[in-house]
This record gives sequence, C-alpha cells and structure tokens, in this order.
Amino acid sequence: MTRPVGIDLFGGVGGLSLGFEQAGFDIAATVEVDPVHAAAHKFNFPYSTTLPRSVVGLSGDELRRLANAGSRPVDVVFGGAPCQGFSLIGQRALDDPRNALVSEFVRLVAELDTKFFVFENVKGLTIGRHRQFLEELVAALQDRGYRVRTPWQVLNAAHFGVPQNRERLFLIGARSDMPLPEYPRPHVLGTGADSSPGPRCEDALDDLPEAEAYSELLRGDEVQSDAWGSPSPYAEQMRCLEDDAWRYGYRREWDSNLLTASARTAHTAISRRRFSETPPGTVEPVSRLFKLSRRGLSNTLRAGTDSARGAFTSPRPIHYAKPRCVTVREMARLHGFPDWFRFHRTKWHGARQIGNSVPPPLARAVAASVLQAADVRPTHPDATLSLGDTNLLRMSMSEASEYWGVPVPIGRRDRKSGARKRKQEDIEASLLPSPRRLFA
Repeated sequence: MTRPVGIDLFGGVGGLSLGFEQAGFDIAATVEVDPVHAAAHKFNFPYSTTLPRSVVGLSGDELRRLANAGSRPVDVVFGGAPCQGFSLIGQRALDDPRNALVSEFVRLVAELDTKFFVFENVKGLTIGRHRQFLEELVAALQDRGYRVRTPWQVLNAAHFGVPQNRERLFLIGARSDMPLPEYPRPHVLGTGADSSPGPRCEDALDDLPEAEAYSELLRGDEVQSDAWGSPSPYAEQMRCLEDDAWRYGYRREWDSNLLTASARTAHTAISRRRFSETPPGTVEPVSRLFKLSRRGLSNTLRAGTDSARGAFTSPRPIHYAKPRCVTVREMARLHGFPDWFRFHRTKWHGARQIGNSVPPPLARAVAASVLQAADVRPTHPDATLSLGDTNLLRMSMSEASEYWGVPVPIGRRDRKSGARKRKQEDIEASLLPSPRRLFA
C-alpha cells in the first residue's frame, strides 16, 4: 500500500520530518538552505530528496520533479518558515521583505495543490501586534483556496511525552475539498509538578553511559560502550528496544552500543564548582545556564546564533547529577530524538540542530491528526534503511557548501568585535579529519 506523501519546506535536521514519518508519511523531499543541516538531513533520511537551497524561486512543478513525486498527490506540506518583520500602521506584515519565506510557504502550498498544510513557529507570534501577522497569513491561505483551523494553537511538547517545556505555535489547514484536521489533544497533563505524569529528566538521561568516562570523546563524538544502564520506558523508546518504538517509520540499521553525539566539554575547575553548588531547577548566576532537576522537565533548548549574529553557542543546560553541561546526545534525549538519529559531529552545530527543531513526538501528534482527517490508516513500511555516509556529519560549513555546490549561506563577521570570535564550527571542525577527499 502506498504511504501518503509529505514535503518539508524548512527541514533543518529533521524534527518535523521524523515526526511525520513516524506517523505514517513518506517524506518525498526536504528543502534546507543551510548546507550543514541539509547534510545531516540526508544522512538520517536516505530515501528522501534533500534540496540544499532556499525555497525562494523554487516552483511547485520543479519541487515535484526533484522529489520524484510524478503524478502522486502531495498529501501534506509542512515547515517552520522564519519570520522577523511586523507591519507598521497601514502596512501589511506579509509584504515585509523579512517575511518573504512565509509568503513562499503560502505560494508553494498552493502550487503543490497539497491536501493539507502545517505551519509551525514561535509562540511569540500570537502576542500583541504579532497577531496581525497571523491574521494576514490565515487570509492569504484562504485566498489560495485553503481553510484554516482557528483559533490557532500553541502546543507544549511536555504535553506529548517530551521531558521538556517547549511551546510552539501550530497552524493547520486543508484544501477546501478536504476535511479540516483538529489540533491534537495533550495526552500528558499536569506537568507543572515534579510528581506529575510524563517522562522526566532522569527518565531521559539516567541510562546513558557517562561521556566523561571516555577519553575518546575529547577528540570525537562517538565511542563503543557496554555501560548502558537500565532504561526507563521513555529511554526504551529512545533506544528502540521494542518494535513499537519505530512507530510507523522506517527501521534504520544502526549500532545500538555506539554512543554518539557525546563530545565532551572541557569545563574549568571553577566552572565545575559553580555547577555543583547550583541548586537543581535554578540558573547558575555566572554562566546563566539552567541546571536540570532530576524529577523535573528541561527548560526550552535553544539553538544559539549563527556566525552573522556572533556565533554564540547553544546554551546547553547543566546536568542534574554531573558538574558539566549536557552532551548533544543528552539534549537529543530531552528533545525526543531516538538514539539512531545523528547530528553534526561538533557540539556547536549539533546543539544548534536540536535547538532549531520541533520535538519529533510533538510533530508526530500533529501529523497523526492530519492522517485522521484524511481518513488514512497508517501502515508499517517493509523496508529497513541504511543510514547515510557518516562524513555527512563531519563537514565544516565551507566543506558542506562545496559538497552541495552552493555558496556559503552565513556571512562571516569582519568587524574587530567579531574577528575576536572565530567561528565556533571552524574551531571544532579544524580538530577533525577533513571528509573532503572521502567524498571525491
């Protein structure tokens, strides 16, 4: 039986893509302008077409051709388009050049004649003058022949089985001849107290091997380990120890004893003392990092900034039991990414990829609502997929741009203040063997 088709217009590392795949969709194509993120997406979704470019100027016909979709209908288009500009008196927010990508989302939804769409973004769009932007977006979609489920909703990942407080705006709609999906109902309630149901930080992290026990993780991000602990039900899902952990997604061939995305951080003794003295659930006053609570939820994991805005590293929280920041793999556990899912080898890019993504369990719940409206019963795929070449996870920005044959999209800071901060990804990538010759 043919599975329904989805297209991700702003793919990142693939949080939305994974959630939609797990719900029962095939991801026909993903568009992602950042070549490092595009490479990681290609590694994790080898069956999908990855397009390392902007959606600007990309037609629906071209996207359909590149996705090898043929005459198959596109069932859903989804993505989180960046939007930064807001209207002044007498002006439309969608006309602001900084919101061009949102207009491109609307255009491609219509050109692909998709049955359904899902637009996600930051909670802040629902507040104050920003609401005008949302109202204009709804009107633009309606003008293109789509109905929108209003009022739009802000969904918290913690209400969908993720041990993290993370709120995101979702806007769901359907072509005028299709049923209109409902927003998914939370299935984990009362997450404000430590004793309430749902996975907690300890459920996500306690079974992982301790990264600081391995000297190999000072130079790389992976190591074979036999020190895995007894998993919680949540960790069992992350480790794919049972068949149902794959949901309706494709199984991947992977080494379950390989601890990945776990490069160590060389904290100073002073920092470690401050981390130890910080009470769980509070902010360490010097670093301003949040310290996790064993029986609490993670704070919202954020992405940091790219080099054009200072190359500030993602603020990884402090571990509740160790005087260190969490690893990228521990961030992934707190975000709902299974252990087979890989990220860029550097902490800078890996943390940025997670912080920019939608938690897959939340995306899966939204995708399941779309399937229900379409009256489609999800099916388990027969194929087991090999993951991509690990060199896709090792490239610097310039190497990834060269691999894809595209310009480097993020400008370097050339002012004196910026020159004092070398790009973090170049610093970390310089310590790793270049993959360029391996792709020749």
